[in-house]
Amino acid sequence: MSKGLLITLIVVGVVVVSVLGFISWGSGVYDSAVKLQESVNAEWGDVQAAYQRRADLVPNLVATVKGAAENEKSILVQVTQARAGIVNAKTPEDLEIAGRKINTAINLAFEAYPQIRSTENFQDLQSQLEGTENRINVARQRYNESIKGYNSFIRGFWKRKALSWFGGEEDFSTRKGFEASQSAQDAPQVKF
Repeated sequence: MSKGLLITLIVVGVVVVSVLGFISWGSGVYDSAVKLQESVNAEWGDVQAAYQRRADLVPNLVATVKGAAENEKSILVQVTQARAGIVNAKTPEDLEIAGRKINTAINLAFEAYPQIRSTENFQDLQSQLEGTENRINVARQRYNESIKGYNSFIRGFWKRKALSWFGGEEDFSTRKGFEASQSAQDAPQVKF
C-alpha cells in the first residue's frame, strides 16, 4: 500500500469518525430535549389532575358536611322544642307530658344519629381542603422545576444549534412556568 493511499484512508477515517461523532452528539442532544419536554408535559398533567381532584372533591365534601349539619340541626331543634315544653308547663301533668316528649325526642335523636359529628365533619373538611391545596402547590412546584431543567438545557448555545439542525420541525422553544392568575390572589370562599 502506498503512503498516499494510507494518508487518504486515515483522513477519510477521521472524517467518518468525526461525522458519526457529530451525528451521535446531535441525536443525544435531541433525545435529551425530547425527554425533558415530555417531563414538563407530565408535570403539567399532574397540576391538571390536582385541579380536577379539587373540583371533584370539594363540592362533595361541602355537601356532606352541610347535610350532616342540617340533620343535627333538626335533631337539636326537636330537643330544644321539647325542653321549651318543660319551661312552659303549668301543671304537673303538663310537666309529665313535656318530660316524656323530651325523652322521646332525645331517644329518637340518638337512634337516628347516635353521635353528633358536625364538628368532626368540619375538621375533616378543613383537613381535606388543606391537603388538596398542598397537593396542588406541590404539583405546581414540580412543574416549575421541570420547566427550569428543560429551559436550561435547550438554551445552551451548542444545544440550540444541535436542536435546530437535528430537531426538524419540532418546537423546542422555552416554556413559561406556572403563574397564578390575578384572581388567584383572593382566597376562595367555602359557603355553607
